[in-house]
Amino acid sequence: MSRTLIFTLLSIGLIVLFLVGMSMGAVSIDLMRILSGAASVTDQIIFFELRLPRLAMNIIIGAGVALSGAAIQGLFRNALADPALIGVSSGAAVFAAAFLVFGVQEPALRLAGVSGSAFLGSIVATTLVLLVAKKSHSTSTILLAGIAVNAIALSAVGLLSYLSTDAQLRSVSFWALGSFNGVTWTMVGVAGLSIPAMILIYFESSRLNIITLGDREATGLGVSVRQLRLRVIVGCAFIVAIGVSQVGVISFIGLVVPHLVRLTIGSNHKVLLPASAIGGGAIMIVADSLCRTLFVPNELPVGILTALVGGPFFIYLIIIQKNRFRI
Repeated sequence: MSRTLIFTLLSIGLIVLFLVGMSMGAVSIDLMRILSGAASVTDQIIFFELRLPRLAMNIIIGAGVALSGAAIQGLFRNALADPALIGVSSGAAVFAAAFLVFGVQEPALRLAGVSGSAFLGSIVATTLVLLVAKKSHSTSTILLAGIAVNAIALSAVGLLSYLSTDAQLRSVSFWALGSFNGVTWTMVGVAGLSIPAMILIYFESSRLNIITLGDREATGLGVSVRQLRLRVIVGCAFIVAIGVSQVGVISFIGLVVPHLVRLTIGSNHKVLLPASAIGGGAIMIVADSLCRTLFVPNELPVGILTALVGGPFFIYLIIIQKNRFRI
């Protein structure tokens, strides 16, 4: 099967899932009645103010996280890499938990909100990783710095959970699970700020292809490896930070989707990056649609479903890649 055909099928699949997602939910909606203007006022409100922005957010967040995962995997030359390795999600979790435990009662901090706090935490954590790895910027140093920052952040979240009240603990836990519930057009507009960063990451496709040959070979071909790493990491951190700040932590999408696409169409980043973005948007629609329909009238946080599916797949990756990575 040609790459063009696969790319076309992915695009068609995304459109079909989008149309199906618009009609699915606790309330079934007839799309033809919506388009013809014959739907009730209630159905129109549900469609235009609740379901449509939610699906748009599914696509933007899923595309951004999956594209970032593909770029990070290419940059580190490791199919098991994930955007979370650079501390984005853990940093967001710390600052969001800190706001929920302490900031809600502080007028000076109330303006930032959970979203602003999470975004700031993502940027701070990624900056810390880059500062720790500043001298060498080698792949191993960045990965080790990311592991250390993630461990510190996890401990900080644990401490904040210990200090929180029962209501605050529930808020922290629910946010960390990730959810698209309550998405508004304003939130979609904020998430859309990540689209220019996705385009800039795509412009690095050729250099990401070259760096897979190795740092020395890439340098010999005129690629500044250090600057490329900085641009890709900062771009991916911004994309994921925007997503995490709006809907919480969505795990494993950045790991699973790029790997599935790579197994299908190969490792050419000019095709891999956009295909991963489309696949990420499609899988996010599927996951969120299942979460809001499986247990009606209750709604399952989407992070639970992605972790339940992504965790076993990650184990599978470790098993099939163990000879290559000697693990």
